[in-house]
Amino acid sequence: MTAALVVVLAADRAAVEAARADVRRVVASVGGVTDAWANLTDRPLTAVSTRVTGTEIGALRAVLAQVAADHDVDLAVTDAALHEPGPGLLIMDVDSTLIQQEVIELLAAHAGREREVAAVTERAMRGELDFAESLTQRVAALVGLPQTVFEQVRRQVELSPGARNLIATAKEHGFTVAVVSGGFIEIVGPLAAELGIDHARANALEVRDGVLTGRTSGPIIDRAAKAATLRDIAASLGIPLERTVAVGDGANDLDMLATAGLGIAYNAKPIVREQAHAALNQPHLDSVLFMLGLAADRHSLDSVHD
Repeated sequence: MTAALVVVLAADRAAVEAARADVRRVVASVGGVTDAWANLTDRPLTAVSTRVTGTEIGALRAVLAQVAADHDVDLAVTDAALHEPGPGLLIMDVDSTLIQQEVIELLAAHAGREREVAAVTERAMRGELDFAESLTQRVAALVGLPQTVFEQVRRQVELSPGARNLIATAKEHGFTVAVVSGGFIEIVGPLAAELGIDHARANALEVRDGVLTGRTSGPIIDRAAKAATLRDIAASLGIPLERTVAVGDGANDLDMLATAGLGIAYNAKPIVREQAHAALNQPHLDSVLFMLGLAADRHSLDSVHD
């Protein structure tokens, strides 16, 4: 039976304090023991953590989910091994996670079909539509766009607040950083290179004579491929799955989140929040660092420069 780390965070300090008391009570009710609480930060969020022994991580997640809901806080339960020094893997979705937009919708806007494509995207992210089918429908709307649209869309992309800080700080602590996207390598590749991301995988758009054909080329990056990418990168680096962290927002990320040692739903659709190991509902992507048990003196929330 391994030790666990429980992290509680929210913008409301009083809510965190109330949740902390409930965590201790609930953990004791399932035979666990909590250590002293550590303060990770007190601004702009309040985040605290405690080490728990004597109970299984799966059981803890199940009983503490209600505490999070009761007090409207974000709560993560992770294997304490994830927080020990050493190599790890942080892998993220791109659209609406690393960046604030959906790239397919930015591309579709140049074709005058943004609203139509956005409706299909929303259904896919809620899990109402098979991803491969939805991708085929949306990419078909791009037929006839000139290849020069890629550079225009790259300039439109806006990072999620705290993205640069999350990447830099994770790497400082020994994490390899990767992105895997149901979007497009023509946008994701240059973005990953600019941010110092170690691995990037995404779909490729077919181009002929400088014009988009409305089709993709190569294998489709769907939810199964995202999970496989996590496993492949971790295996190539000799990183055990319990030292992997995945972050995403849509149904296409569910397999990846389930495969990781810690799967975090970031401002996600309801189906993803319900199934992920932890849900993060904060405006700063680098709040992920607190779910890794990193204290604020090791980094600062950074949204100004993103």
